[in-house]
Amino acid sequence: MSFGPLPSQLCLLSSLSQKDVGDKVRFLGCVTSYSIASGILTLQYRGSEDGQLSFAAVDVNLVLQSLGAEQTRVGEWVNVIGYVTSTDSRKLGDINPVVEVQAMLLWSAGPLNLQKYEASVKALDREKS
Repeated sequence: MSFGPLPSQLCLLSSLSQKDVGDKVRFLGCVTSYSIASGILTLQYRGSEDGQLSFAAVDVNLVLQSLGAEQTRVGEWVNVIGYVTSTDSRKLGDINPVVEVQAMLLWSAGPLNLQKYEASVKALDREKS
């Protein structure tokens, strides 16, 4: 019997809305905005197949001490491990519905191939099914 934390579920940002509140997830997104006042980092991801934009509002207040300017810069790609806190279809300004996530860990993605990343995540999903 393990008493450690549950592992995160690797998923695409676009599939966060299908997760339950409390699920521990790992995903990749592109920074579109950061509010210093609220500690909310807004991420987006455009799926290659459907081209639809998906958004996540990531609360980074718990990781502020390790957060660098490069991880909040618009256009930067970041990895997030955290817990889904809301899957309500609320809107953030004029953008599509947003899923809310409490970040436990956040780091820069560095150079990446989005098509390979998406294919890898989808292949892992098929293996689980």
